[in-house]
Amino acid sequence: MTGRVVHLDRIGTQAAAALVVDGRLEELLIDPADDVPLPGAIYRAVADRPVKGIGGMFVKLPGSQGFLRQTAGIAPGRRLIVQVTGPAEDGKAVPVTTRLLFKSRHAIVTPGAPGLNLSRRIRDDGLRAMLEAAAAEAMSGAADDVGLILRSACLHADAGEVAADIAGMRALAQAVTADLDGPPELLVEGAGAHETAWRDWADPPPDEVVENGFADRGVGDLIAALRDPVVRLPGGGHMVVEPTRALVAVDVNTGADTSVAAGLKASIAAARELPRQLRLRGLGGQVVVDFAPFPKKDRGTLDQVLRTAFKGDGAEANLAGWTTLGLYELVRRRDRLSLAILLPAGLR
Repeated sequence: MTGRVVHLDRIGTQAAAALVVDGRLEELLIDPADDVPLPGAIYRAVADRPVKGIGGMFVKLPGSQGFLRQTAGIAPGRRLIVQVTGPAEDGKAVPVTTRLLFKSRHAIVTPGAPGLNLSRRIRDDGLRAMLEAAAAEAMSGAADDVGLILRSACLHADAGEVAADIAGMRALAQAVTADLDGPPELLVEGAGAHETAWRDWADPPPDEVVENGFADRGVGDLIAALRDPVVRLPGGGHMVVEPTRALVAVDVNTGADTSVAAGLKASIAAARELPRQLRLRGLGGQVVVDFAPFPKKDRGTLDQVLRTAFKGDGAEANLAGWTTLGLYELVRRRDRLSLAILLPAGLR
């Protein structure tokens, strides 16, 4: 299974998408149950009450409650347009924001954040000029506070495709932000696994898109392996990834290698693999890593490996660093539900 392959299928009754690059699972999306709001969903909400000491407030959504980390200038009873930023933890309100993003394959329209930004991957001056001209025409007449981001997928599109995407997102943003009258209501559905794969895995373009082929192409086995807390590492070491209610605990071991350099080698391999494992398993929040023993003087080397590894991850991460007990702490933003919730025991 070589090349960049997007797989679209179902696991049980839920849509699922997997990105496999040269036989290695790099991304996995599974739709939650039908009553769970998808990230990116946009609602008309009603401000409820602030929460003292947290710097946020509850908002009323249709049939549920959201939590907005903002209180300034928002009085109880005010109608707001909010967007779901991630999954709700068990028993907690849905996290929402008033900073809206209207995403398409090529463009992101940003009400309240003016300006034009192009992906840094678009380096060709001629292409940048063409895209800027297409953006200016498509955004002509938009409100002054509406901004635009052109995504890296524009590298593989013509001006007409880009302009159509911009125009569609601009029209949607204009209609939604003006729709403040009425009770709490879902205004824009969040993107499911298949739509997100089409929208966000476009750069570089996939070599192949396979539908209903998880079992035939071995993708089911790659997903099933994520149920095992033990992750084998290059060089013979392994790490154990175990989520608890309070945090994600990661233990790194050298395996059979007893050489002087074994601890640092296993720790570097684990640091490179950690973002991928957290992403695929849907794990976030506080993460505590017990790396294999190695000389304290080499911590700077591991720090650099971790920074590089998490820089390429899709979710925000705060690398807090070493504790007095020699453990490593970080916080990764929760951007999806965990596989333990999405894949109940026995479901493949």
